[in-house]
Amino acid sequence: MSADNLLQHLDKVKRTGQGRWMACCPAHADKSASLSIRELDDGRVLLHCFASCSVEEVLGAVGLTFDALYPPRDDSAQFKKGEKRPFPAADILRAIAFESTLVLIAAADLLAGNPFNETDRARLALACSRIQAGLTAGGISNV
Repeated sequence: MSADNLLQHLDKVKRTGQGRWMACCPAHADKSASLSIRELDDGRVLLHCFASCSVEEVLGAVGLTFDALYPPRDDSAQFKKGEKRPFPAADILRAIAFESTLVLIAAADLLAGNPFNETDRARLALACSRIQAGLTAGGISNV
C-alpha cells in the first residue's frame, strides 16, 4: 500500500515534506493535526499520534489493519535494518512548538488572573501529553 490509501481516510491532511504528512487523528476528537504519517522508500508507512493513540486505534478508526502499512511481500527481497528514528526531528519540533505555544498562552491567562474552565484544563493536559509524546518519539526520555 502507498500512504495514499490511508491519507484518503484522514482529515486536514497537510504535506510536510517528501513522503511526509500531518493530519487529524481519527482515533480521538482531534481539532489540530497530531497524526504524523511517513512513507519510506521501501513502501512501508509509519504512523505516530502525538496524543498517544496507538497505531491499532488509528487504523481501526478508518477500517484498516496492520497489513495496510506494508507493501506486498516479496520473499526474494532482503529485509533492511529498521530505522531508529522514523520521524524527522523537524516534524517533532514543529508539533512540540505548537503545543508549547498553547502552554504559554495558558500561563499568560493564569498570570492575568483568568481562571481556567474544564475545557481549558483538558486542553492544557492534552498539550502536555503531546509534548511528552513528541519527546518520546524523538528518543528523549523524561527525567
